[in-house]
Amino acid sequence: MPNLEHPAYPAATLLHLESLVPCRESQVSMLLSIFGERQQFSFPSIFIYGHTSSGKTYVMQTLLNTLQLPHVFVNCVEYFTSRLLLEEILIQLQSCSSETEQSSHVSCDNFNDFVRLFKQAVVSRELQDQTLYIVLDRAEQLREMEANILPAFLRLQELTDRNVTVVLLSEIVWELFRPNMGCFEPLTLYFPDYSIAGHLQKILSQNHPPEYSADFYAAYINILLGVFYMVCRDLKELQHLAVLNFSKYCEPVVRGEANERDTRKLWKNIEPHLKKAMQTVYLREISSSQWERLQHDDGEPGQLKGLSAHTHVELPYYSKFLLIAAYLASYNPVRTDRRFFLKHHGKIRKTNFMKKHEKTSNHLLGPKPFPLDRLLAILYSIVDNRVAPTANIFSQITSLVTLQLLSVVGHNDQLDGPRYKCTVSLDFIRAIAR
Repeated sequence: MPNLEHPAYPAATLLHLESLVPCRESQVSMLLSIFGERQQFSFPSIFIYGHTSSGKTYVMQTLLNTLQLPHVFVNCVEYFTSRLLLEEILIQLQSCSSETEQSSHVSCDNFNDFVRLFKQAVVSRELQDQTLYIVLDRAEQLREMEANILPAFLRLQELTDRNVTVVLLSEIVWELFRPNMGCFEPLTLYFPDYSIAGHLQKILSQNHPPEYSADFYAAYINILLGVFYMVCRDLKELQHLAVLNFSKYCEPVVRGEANERDTRKLWKNIEPHLKKAMQTVYLREISSSQWERLQHDDGEPGQLKGLSAHTHVELPYYSKFLLIAAYLASYNPVRTDRRFFLKHHGKIRKTNFMKKHEKTSNHLLGPKPFPLDRLLAILYSIVDNRVAPTANIFSQITSLVTLQLLSVVGHNDQLDGPRYKCTVSLDFIRAIAR
């Protein structure tokens, strides 16, 4: 019995749609109930969120294309300004009903022009009798645009008086979108992650080669997930790994050394190659053809130049001195800065008086927090040439503070206003140097 049912669409179309979106039948069924029939007014705005590779973009594209619903699909990363975004929506809207017609460039400077041009385009394309869907992928980029863009898209149905639904796809929750002054609340829909047993196994097993049985490929996917699931849960990356390493898994069967049911021999053959692939997961240091050649030659991954092949990483020029200055500020008392970093510091009285806690080595006591202005003062004194306080310097300081965020919280629970305190330990410098 099919899981997708809707009176407005043929059963054969829904059955085909169900086969294209495995493990997302409940989400598609919810979207179909929200959309309603073609001529009905749908909800003004829908917010769909979930982690990366949870099927948000694929499900929306498959649903709209399979049911042949008029829609506009825009990636907000590609069109990163409000003008580019609005113009791209209008351009796609021009070719919405006719794929062969060449769309012309549309100039749109603000949202008022967009509303006027949008209403004209809907009438000219005869789309006023059915719902038009505007899908904005990677919608978190809207927060970087003008303040009126997001609230206007959420109320686009009201502003244009047209049957239009705006769908926002994002990887973050709606609470991080909501403007301070309030806006129209969209209907939220969550896409959960794929589970290892019920979802990933089923989706990956669908792509088995026709020359091998489904059970044989399912056993291979089970081995692959057992190795990579703890370090990689990205469906696209897992699909790439499954295609890349399947030929090595089949080698004993091709040579006649084992049959499809001899899982022990198959596992022993592919285990070292999966360990090699785990070292470069997500990195894509080499191409698929290079990886296949490397497996065929039984070589090591280090034979091909990649990111992990470079053992020596050169830091930027000022980052070296920033690390040195941070280390000196962490372990030297404040009262010694004048003696160490000033050429004409005057006479210093020699005394044998030492406080009780100063008898212990500072390296045993650990690094001490220091303010930002002290770090900069030491930096200016140890660099030979004159250093201007540019954005480059402060960006590198921000990187150091980000890397040492746990140390900041551990040593200083309260931030001292603009004098942001942090610590740099010797182990941290050694780790950066490596």
